[in-house]
Amino acid sequence: MRIYIVFLLLFSIKVAGKVFCRVRLEWLREADDPWARLRVLALLNHTSLFEPVFLAAVPSRVLWQLATHGVVPIADKTAARPVLGRLFLLIAKHVVPVTREKDDTWEEVLRQVRDPEAVLIILPEGRMMRRTGLDLQGNPMTIRGGIADILEVIPDGRLFIGYSGGLHHIQAPGERFPRPFRSVWLGAEVLDIPRYRDRLTRAHGADGFKAGVIEDLTRRRDAYRYRAG
Repeated sequence: MRIYIVFLLLFSIKVAGKVFCRVRLEWLREADDPWARLRVLALLNHTSLFEPVFLAAVPSRVLWQLATHGVVPIADKTAARPVLGRLFLLIAKHVVPVTREKDDTWEEVLRQVRDPEAVLIILPEGRMMRRTGLDLQGNPMTIRGGIADILEVIPDGRLFIGYSGGLHHIQAPGERFPRPFRSVWLGAEVLDIPRYRDRLTRAHGADGFKAGVIEDLTRRRDAYRYRAG
């Protein structure tokens, strides 16, 4: 029953996204059937809790994968919200509230993604950018190392990287109501996970793999997030 509830919720968000926003998806590199063999979907430039509108650009078959095999780590404080938290707990088959520590909550995420059919959605920055361009504590928006942990335990498949053009014009953190009927941009590319992992391991060594992932994703984010014209 949960599978169908999750799929209907995701499909409803997809339809609402098409109605209330104009989502423009731009593939930054050509790929044969870019939605095939996905194991990780990462969204960079995290600016708003309204980012589910990007589901308007996602095929329904991927929504079904999320409903049947999806894994989504979310901040425990987000999961604790009385209304929004309950909705976020229904955006995938397995939604795992995590702390900011590398503890048993994160180990549960790693356990779930070892399933050969698992599809993970992750926001690698781990927190939202405020209108200042910084996070809530006034720190720069860095990439956290959790995505490197994920890429180390997934043997095959593809990594989808989405680059948000930013959603502060729709809803910035702390604002109560969104402003609909705005255009949003999402850049995207897909990478083969084993090749990506091997390339960074050769360049940085096994001990430097996590730092290499952080450096590479930071470079990609900064190159593409403001590409929308």
